[in-house]
Amino acid sequence: TAPCSILPQRNLLIRRVAYPRFLKRQPLAVVSQGKLQRDVPVTRLWKDRSLVNIGPKLKGYPESELQVVPSIELQKIRSASRESIDKPYRPDARIELSENEFSIVDLGTNLTGFIGASVRCTEPTKLYFTFDEILAQDDVNFRRLGCVNAVCYELKPGTYSLESFEPYTMRYLKLNVLEGSCEIENLYLREYANSETEEARFSCSDPRLNRIFEAARQTFKQNATDIFMDCPSRERAGWLCDSFFTSRVAFDLCGNTTIEKNLFENYLLPASFAHLPEGMLPMCYPADHYNGVFIPNWAMWFVIQLEEYQARSGDRELVAALRPRLEALYRYFQRFTNEDGLLEKLESWVFVEWSKANSFVQDVSYPSNMLYAAALAAGGRMYGEPDLIDQAEHIRAVIRRQSFDGEFFVDNAVRKDGQLQVTRNRTEVCQYFAFFFDVATRKTHGKLWDKLVHQFGPKRKQSKAFPEIHPANAFIGNYLRSELLSRYGYPAQIKDELVDFYLY
Repeated sequence: TAPCSILPQRNLLIRRVAYPRFLKRQPLAVVSQGKLQRDVPVTRLWKDRSLVNIGPKLKGYPESELQVVPSIELQKIRSASRESIDKPYRPDARIELSENEFSIVDLGTNLTGFIGASVRCTEPTKLYFTFDEILAQDDVNFRRLGCVNAVCYELKPGTYSLESFEPYTMRYLKLNVLEGSCEIENLYLREYANSETEEARFSCSDPRLNRIFEAARQTFKQNATDIFMDCPSRERAGWLCDSFFTSRVAFDLCGNTTIEKNLFENYLLPASFAHLPEGMLPMCYPADHYNGVFIPNWAMWFVIQLEEYQARSGDRELVAALRPRLEALYRYFQRFTNEDGLLEKLESWVFVEWSKANSFVQDVSYPSNMLYAAALAAGGRMYGEPDLIDQAEHIRAVIRRQSFDGEFFVDNAVRKDGQLQVTRNRTEVCQYFAFFFDVATRKTHGKLWDKLVHQFGPKRKQSKAFPEIHPANAFIGNYLRSELLSRYGYPAQIKDELVDFYLY
């Protein structure tokens, strides 16, 4: 008998979350078929960092050790001719493909799951499944998202029931035969998604809102199988800040906080987080951070979300257990407190949102300090620490004096010759931060609020109002805008803006 090693017993965590139903979703239509051209000259091959940056900070196998590099092989192939089919897909109808032929099928909507099919080949065959969420020039671009959306099978003659080992996200699936020939039938995607969302119901007389709700449900269920993810396709990572908004939706659609508890429990378990400064929380977790990068803002969102979790769940035990983590985090930030009590020259990836706002984060970022004040106040309320609440109010008062120019809040100040000088950089998202985190209210800054309500939002691009104020992005400025309209009682405007934002 061959010798074998015995691994030590591991204590597994309680799953808590219901398992997916793993329903099989079949394509709705055959979109097209055609011929492939091989050995297409490529002036400059695309090589992702996961292929070329392998080393101590990014684990994996160097390119020189790989026997097959699908991303390179696929870049040298293109669709040479295409015939539109646009007929309903029948699972019992065979798709017959010879060498250098392809067929594209449509699942009807973006879905996440395991690709499956019955494949019969009478000669050695190389079959590639490539996929994407959209069609680009009526074709599937396997690398549009900056990752390799492909599964390759090298098959000997025979009949196979295939199913991919890991889940992928797609609407369109392209079947490419590079060698040999085969017959494919019973295509499906075994759905990998949260099973608890179907209990939620929404229906109204406006079909546009019904469509948005179902898209939101799909987005959530594919990103919430055991932790909250930012996307089920490229990253599949449990990012903070994203989780603040997703956790609110989870309570609405699922009626529980089980996934959110998993998220916070993950941050509680390790004795420390390798490669990060003492006290700092990982920007996404579980994950490895060998390069030492972190987002200090995301750690602040962690605190904001934790207070909401306590209100949603009543789980004071977990909140109490995380207190040392928060205390260490506050100690970390104290190193950056300037003479005004504001955070200055924060380290690593200071992140406000995906917009021009991320260019205005040094030396003093006022949106970051607005968020910091809210995180201090949240900790003060959770743990009965009035000093934290007082510190938060002091920061808000300083921001009002320094950042508000009489019309808008300015994003940042820079240190010159030892003096802090407020810039003229102003963004839409900075205004939303001010109201969302109680630096401003409708009473204290009524004129600004009226401008934001009536002259900002999804139609400002057409109206060209306030072109000097850099526009917000969906994440997170537009989300904050919707939350603020909800807070202050503008349901009709929310309805209209949802259509403008999401059905453009």
